[in-house]
Amino acid sequence: MDNKQQLQEGLAALGLNLSTAQQLLLLEHASLLQKWNRTYNLTALRRNDQIISRHILDSLTLLPYVKEAKTLMDVGSGGGMPGIPTAICRPDLQITLLDANTKKTAFLQQTVIELGLSNVTVAAGRVETIYDKKVDVVTSRAFAELADFAALTKHLLNENGYWAAMKGVYPYEEIEQLPANIEVVSADKLDVPMLEAERHMVIMRPKRA
Repeated sequence: MDNKQQLQEGLAALGLNLSTAQQLLLLEHASLLQKWNRTYNLTALRRNDQIISRHILDSLTLLPYVKEAKTLMDVGSGGGMPGIPTAICRPDLQITLLDANTKKTAFLQQTVIELGLSNVTVAAGRVETIYDKKVDVVTSRAFAELADFAALTKHLLNENGYWAAMKGVYPYEEIEQLPANIEVVSADKLDVPMLEAERHMVIMRPKRA
């Protein structure tokens, strides 16, 4: 099955009805990842036949968790996951892709230009140095353990903001180690089409005083 077929089957399984233009952009992102990965080491994935399931479809599992959001920051974005696929599906959502690695931010900038994503901004730097933005949702895919993720990015959340942390296996220990001022809203098992590995989405927010 080629990338196009994998994407179409995966979108159907996720219940996503995307335009042909959006599907082409997702495929273009996948091909840019494949092209630049050898040089820029954007992802540990070496098998091109898994790029749709492990990166594109996996990223799209974020969509139900950001339905009401207007702004989002993808911390440690790397190759643009989950930020770029989310931006393609939600052109109304203003997204910042943040990474400390300048090679990766160069790739992100080039990808945003090539895909014509006017709702995406790329920022280079360590997360603790970014103080000029407040967003509805801060997300990441395997950026850090939950307690560290929350501590490093809390200043980025606006008044009603929350975290959407994309995880592999259920993070029992990480949840137990969260400080008392962070509450877990939900921790859902995700079903990513054509992906045999476990995936979970942990939604957290600062406890209201």
